[in-house]
Parts: sequence; C-alpha cells; structure tokens
Amino acid sequence: MTVVEKPEGVLLRAEGLAVRLGERDILHGVDLTLRRGEIVTVIGPNGGGKTTLLRAVLGLLKPSAGRAFVADGVTVGYVPQRFAIDRVLPMTVARLMSLTARPGRAAIERALAETGTAHLIDASVHGLSGGELQRVLLARALVRAPDLLVLDEPVQGVDFTGEAALYELIGTIRDRHGCGVLMVSHDLHVVMAATDRVVCVNGHVCCTGAPHEVSGNAEVRRLFGPQAELFALYRHHHDHEHDLTGEPVAGHDHRHDHHDRQHRSDGHSHGGAGHAG
Repeated sequence: MTVVEKPEGVLLRAEGLAVRLGERDILHGVDLTLRRGEIVTVIGPNGGGKTTLLRAVLGLLKPSAGRAFVADGVTVGYVPQRFAIDRVLPMTVARLMSLTARPGRAAIERALAETGTAHLIDASVHGLSGGELQRVLLARALVRAPDLLVLDEPVQGVDFTGEAALYELIGTIRDRHGCGVLMVSHDLHVVMAATDRVVCVNGHVCCTGAPHEVSGNAEVRRLFGPQAELFALYRHHHDHEHDLTGEPVAGHDHRHDHHDRQHRSDGHSHGGAGHAG
C-alpha cells in the first residue's frame, strides 16, 4: 500500500487496480476515490470482488496491476467480514478492544459508549448477540480515532431492524467525526439513505453513482434481476429508541416515516437501496 500526500481531502484512491489470485483474475481496471466525510457503499454479486477490493486498498493484498494508496497520515479503522474468536479461550470485551492496540480503559469506555455498548465492557465476548458483537467491533475500530472507517458487511448476523439501527449509527459517526466510510454490503435490501455513492463491482466497476441512480442502471438490473427493482432510499425518522437487538425501547412510541417500495415477508416495511449478495 503506497502512502502519498493527502490531496484535497482524498483519503484513499485506487487507479487501474487489478488483483489476480492464483490463476483467477478477481479484479481489473478498478478506479475508486473516497474523500473525507463521504460514505461509499460497495455492492455486487457473490464472488464479484468486493472484499478483495477492500483488502487491496488497505494493502492486505498486493495488486497485480495498477495501484491503491491511502493519504499520508490517514488512520484507518477496519471491521473485517469475519472475526474469528477461539471459544475455548475466555475473553472480555475490554480485552478484545485492546488486542492490537493498547488504549486506556477510558478510551475503550468512550468508544463503547459511542456504539451503545459501554455496559458490556466486562462481558464475555462469547455471550454477545450478533448486534452487540457488531457494535463492539465498530467501537474497536473507533478507538483509534480513525479518519477512515472500512467496514466489510458490518450488519452480518443482525436482524433487519437491527440493521437499520446500525446503519443509522454509522451515519451518525460520520457526521460526528467527519470521517470517510468505505463499506461493503452483501444484499440488496437496505442501503442507508446517508450513503453518498454506491459502487457496483463484479470483477470491474459496473456502475457508480447515488443510490437512486444505480438502482436504474441496466447492468445492475441484469446482475440482480427483479431484486434490483426493490431499490429505495431508506428514511428512518425516529421518535423512539432501539435496544441492541433492534427492538423499540419501552416508553417510546414506535412510529416511522418511511419511503419504500419493499415489504419484507415478516411484514416489517422498511425500505432498502442497493445491497448486493
């Protein structure tokens, strides 16, 4: 990963990026720029190279052609797609937060508080729900005070309502810290309204643009079929709060103002824009 001087708020850039693993070309000719304060969501079919793209721009995979770089002085907070924890070894949330860095307890508490998990600091990681674990992993990325958050499927293992709450939290974090966010999504059901740009990847960049622009793209419709017609911007206006499982907190009215065209089979009518499996 080449480090270059920071140009006009650019946090990372890929230019003509290609990645070949063994005999297989995973990515070719990929151009991507992400600026401070911007949220970019990468979608695409399974095997299309979304996670490979993230790993390449972070310097975890060597490009076979082109280049990827982050700007000088940019701190990255990374939440990987898979985070393996040995269930035989006891581990608290506080210990997990300090595996690769040595933040003080006060810094850990602040990061956990930002994701609504401060009360879990001494809890066993193995006892966390899917939503709790994802929020703790997000806090672990935040403890570095990153300029750039890189999130690979940050809502995996979370139910649909919990997904919406996590996406809203990510948007809040961007607004609060002014950081950039590069995020991979693996389904078409929800892309938060805060997403500035969607990039569809299937070995190359098929299309890019605002969610409503990508939803009408012929290549996206070809890749995802009828699901592509379900793109809609999700607008979630709260007059209530969710707990870590996504359920509304007692004492708060549960009313939403949504703009959507999708009704899920469970009857919960949240809308979505631009996830890809």
